[in-house]
Amino acid sequence: VDFPEFYKIDSVKSFTYNKITQPNRNRLLWLDPTVDGMKTGHTENAGYCMIASARRPNGNAGERRLITVVLGTTSDSARTQESQKLLNWGFQNFDTVKLYAKGQAIATPEVWKGAQRVLKIGFANDVLVTVPKGVAARMKPVLERRDPLVAPLARNSRIGTLKMMVDGKSLLELPVVALEEVPQASIFGRAWDSMRLWLK
Repeated sequence: VDFPEFYKIDSVKSFTYNKITQPNRNRLLWLDPTVDGMKTGHTENAGYCMIASARRPNGNAGERRLITVVLGTTSDSARTQESQKLLNWGFQNFDTVKLYAKGQAIATPEVWKGAQRVLKIGFANDVLVTVPKGVAARMKPVLERRDPLVAPLARNSRIGTLKMMVDGKSLLELPVVALEEVPQASIFGRAWDSMRLWLK
């Protein structure tokens, strides 16, 4: 969510102003301590609706948040029950796994015409993915990158793509970047690598 500070407001159970107390209409706040938002609503056409948010522990990936949307129920209690069931189903049937850490080198390919011979490549941010239970163990990474890699190479420049494959199909594609800068080699180093590339 772009504005996490709103959870502190959404999770307030009641608010008193000018001697008038207004209760929060999100009944999940009293039923589930992991719930911290977000919005309820009701009109004759739309019925009783709720956007609910909950945050629960997620092993090595820290905590994870799920947001559910329930529309068109017949009562306040119905939207509360359906939202609770949907949150529980999501947490029980899906895993959020941390695939790679920010700055973690996933490969060190050879660099041509550079001041160093290899380049560390990886991701600009932590890579987390939410998948159905059991799918994470079947994911296989396939790296597609520029070849040859010729200096100069700027830090965070796009080097290629890592595809996470499941049963032969691409589940997601992640941009792979240079984790360091590689300046050009000396004129002699560049000339030598030009000859090596020509013979390659």
